[in-house]
Amino acid sequence: MDRSPSPLSTRRQLLKTSAVGFGHLALAALLADEARARPPEADAADPLAPRAPHFEARAKRVIFLFMKGGPSHLDTFDPKPQLTRDHGKPLPFDKPRVQFAKTGNLLASPWKFRRYGESGLPVSSLFPNVARHVDDLCMIHSLYGTNAAHGGALLKLHTGSDTFVRPSMGSWITYGLGTENRNLPGFLTICPTLAHGGVLNWSSAFLPASYQGTPLGNASVSSDQARVRYIDNDRFPRPVQRAQLDLLAELNGDHLDRTGPEPSLEARLDSFELAFRMQTEMPEAQDLAGESPATLRLYGLDDPTTADFGRQCLLARRFAERGVRFIQVTHSDTNVQWDQHGDLKNGHEKNAREVDLPIAGLLTDLKARGLLEDTLVLWGGEFGRTPTAQGTDGRDHNPEGFTMWLAGGGVRPGFRYGNTDEYGYYAVEDKVHIHDLHATLLHLLGLDHERLTYRHAGRDFRLTDVAGNVATGILA
Repeated sequence: MDRSPSPLSTRRQLLKTSAVGFGHLALAALLADEARARPPEADAADPLAPRAPHFEARAKRVIFLFMKGGPSHLDTFDPKPQLTRDHGKPLPFDKPRVQFAKTGNLLASPWKFRRYGESGLPVSSLFPNVARHVDDLCMIHSLYGTNAAHGGALLKLHTGSDTFVRPSMGSWITYGLGTENRNLPGFLTICPTLAHGGVLNWSSAFLPASYQGTPLGNASVSSDQARVRYIDNDRFPRPVQRAQLDLLAELNGDHLDRTGPEPSLEARLDSFELAFRMQTEMPEAQDLAGESPATLRLYGLDDPTTADFGRQCLLARRFAERGVRFIQVTHSDTNVQWDQHGDLKNGHEKNAREVDLPIAGLLTDLKARGLLEDTLVLWGGEFGRTPTAQGTDGRDHNPEGFTMWLAGGGVRPGFRYGNTDEYGYYAVEDKVHIHDLHATLLHLLGLDHERLTYRHAGRDFRLTDVAGNVATGILA
């Protein structure tokens, strides 16, 4: 009897003999994973085509009102009577292990709070106009993050990561849903800050470039001067431009036939086509001449104090009604912002005067036009402020517990969710991490944050990384 070893009798022989087969199985698994990670519509010739959500959506679009610098929840929407009672005393429990700067004893809010509307939600005297809309607001008082520095906190809020370059939430949302208007970008950011992350806050990172945010101006430019650069072409009439683009597409199409897919080239061609189409619709969308005097006053365009941010908010409404999927407006300047390490009273009062009326005007206008039902408005900054004083009249950064609010788009109106402790330092009840906020935003848009993935560098990425839970308690 032949007792020589079988070719498959040892593990080494099995692996050697089956190497090609194992490689085939591994390749098939990788291709299957990639197919699951990427919606088939995203591979179509039209990357911004509207796509169906994973399930029925409550909102179609997002307007993000970003208050750069970190507004104090303790002085705006989260009153703490015990903080007022114990003003000047030491904090009776430990401060966070990691702090941005040294703070001293407790500092009471210099503003009074009142309850408004049928819901009775409290708002400070900083926001008398927004206060009239509390019955439309869903306030989350238990946000918390992981970074006490502006740069890391901004990136965490905008991209879900404070350590790596990742796609922004506007890019993820546009990737998942496409856009409703082919003649405008799916993701616009008006007067964005160039500091603390800068362009990374509206970057598409490794997502196809078609989902990159398009900036209108930046924080150093007045909103009446904010434009898409090079939108006008006075040298060539549109038929000539069309012929040029057709020739360019033909030449590059021949190149792609020889080389295979090149995402960067294809994205560049898509950007040329969008720029061509934007020449017609973008100037009209930014032209406020057709708005009534009453509407301009509603947004505060008749007052130099409110005109700059008011114009941003009015543009946000105009872009929302024209089908732009994600619109961000940023309140920021090169001096004060919301970052009051000192002179809290003057700084926050200046900022609130600039944004209070325009925000209220936006909510009024969206509701009157029936847009608030399917537009999700998000307000907030990258973190809150400490209940303990920095110096004698300032507050330090506080990512441990802070407030953001939402309106419209399927959230519970006139509702208060979560809590910080009795002094407002830590989120303690129904805590909502930034990943949870992102998961909830996607859910309201009909997107499952665990299914909205993109394969890059051998793994599937998502906005919420490997975390995130939907805050079901805020859903209407």
